[in-house]
Amino acid sequence: MDYTPTQSGFRQQPNMRLRNSSADGLEGSQLFEDTSGAAHGLQTGNQQAGPQAAGFTGQSMLSDPMSNLALAYGSSLASQGREMVDKNLDRFIPISKMKYYFAVDTVYVGKKLGLLVFPYMHKNWEVSYQQDTPVAPRFDVNAPDLYIPAMGFITYVLVAGLALGTQNRFSPELLGVQASSAFVWLVMEVLAVLLSLYLVTANTDLTTIDLLAFSGYKYVGMIIGVVAGLLFGRPAYYLSLLWCCAAIFVFMIRTLRLKLLSDAAAEGRLVRGTRNQLRMYLTMSIAAAQPIFMYWLTYHLIR
Repeated sequence: MDYTPTQSGFRQQPNMRLRNSSADGLEGSQLFEDTSGAAHGLQTGNQQAGPQAAGFTGQSMLSDPMSNLALAYGSSLASQGREMVDKNLDRFIPISKMKYYFAVDTVYVGKKLGLLVFPYMHKNWEVSYQQDTPVAPRFDVNAPDLYIPAMGFITYVLVAGLALGTQNRFSPELLGVQASSAFVWLVMEVLAVLLSLYLVTANTDLTTIDLLAFSGYKYVGMIIGVVAGLLFGRPAYYLSLLWCCAAIFVFMIRTLRLKLLSDAAAEGRLVRGTRNQLRMYLTMSIAAAQPIFMYWLTYHLIR
């Protein structure tokens, strides 16, 4: 302590130098070292070195002959697997043939719908060929197609939902049951026809897709019947469905007889022989089954 004499006596002055010097010492010596600059420099260095390191690694892998061999082997395996899948898929689902059945245009669809509803005035029912292959459906109204059956099935499900909705009976579950039941009946019909063709040993060029197409044409008459019933009541449903049932019966008879019967039957001469008679009965059975399915799948939609 310093004591300075004054007139009134002694005055005590605190020694501020020692306290300030200690504070200065604390400020001068930091408790923790500032490493932010070093961290920033390290991060910048890593960012600069990252692309170089990645590029070096990629170049080393590409330059490695074992890596190139592995890449080539993997590409060959992928191509072989794709070819195998395409081959097996084409065996069960002939994609190349499916394109033929969807080769339609607006003119063909209009003519085909008219033929399905008014088949009585049509004369030539033979499918046109070009170099032993049938022409595309858009060039021949007699050629079978899958566009009308597919669109007919979807439209039938939608019309069925509309009919159920007008009766306050609509539900997603009931609509799903309606669609699944129609599809199951269609599959069972095609399988039954295939089994019948096998039993009668019919030598025909009918394929499974052809049978699926011919069986799917009945959805056109079903849609007409349901729509008529929704608009004009139950009597209109029965009248329109009766007309469409007669039309599909005539259509199936005149179409399938050229596929199932012999050349003599196709020309309109008398059918002789047990085998030809069986084919005639089979043709009439297939045609007669269409009105039954049409009524079975639509009668509960009109009340």
